[in-house]
Amino acid sequence: MTRVLIADDQALLRGSFRVLVDSAPGLEVVGEASDGVEAVALTQRELPDVVLMDVRMPEMDGIEATRRICAETEVRVLMLTTFDLDEYVYAALRAGASGFLLKDTRPADLLSAIDIVASGDALLAPSVTRRLVSEFARLPTGPVTARLDGITAREQEVLTLIARGLSNDEIATRLHLGIATVKTHIGRLLHKLAARDRAQLVIAAYESGLVGRTLPTPHAK
Repeated sequence: MTRVLIADDQALLRGSFRVLVDSAPGLEVVGEASDGVEAVALTQRELPDVVLMDVRMPEMDGIEATRRICAETEVRVLMLTTFDLDEYVYAALRAGASGFLLKDTRPADLLSAIDIVASGDALLAPSVTRRLVSEFARLPTGPVTARLDGITAREQEVLTLIARGLSNDEIATRLHLGIATVKTHIGRLLHKLAARDRAQLVIAAYESGLVGRTLPTPHAK
């Protein structure tokens, strides 16, 4: 059973999300929070598998709440945002969020996203990814930094393809590797770069200067 906590300052939305999540096999809501402070406290107490986190809330916004949750627990955060709020994507990824969805996402896609994030993968909606690309475009270019010390040449190839949005199957095909080998390389990258998930690997690839400033729409897995 995947345990979910819902954090949103709008009671109607929280109620709607609760009904949706509780109606899905294998999912259950273990708490609701109306602001970031409450979200952090409830997460520390309940230790859910996934927090559905609104970006803009009173007392403490979703980004700061995500930063504290990810620093203190292994709980994964799925951010819920609207088109005019997705300028916060980069900051929230840095804070440790594992995925983003727009609030007008279809119910079935939201439930699928919870499963994806709970399994340890990352998820970025296409429109959110476009904003992320624009944020990276503002960063100064430069040589690959020492952050990648200890990363092998093959691991750098895998990391580059992850940042360009390729799935595990596509990486395996591109590099002529078995899917199990690709997963092994990704596991090593996560460990060496102290990354929580695929989203954090994308951040590392760009901030290190390993890849350029163009990123195609990524796959969910």
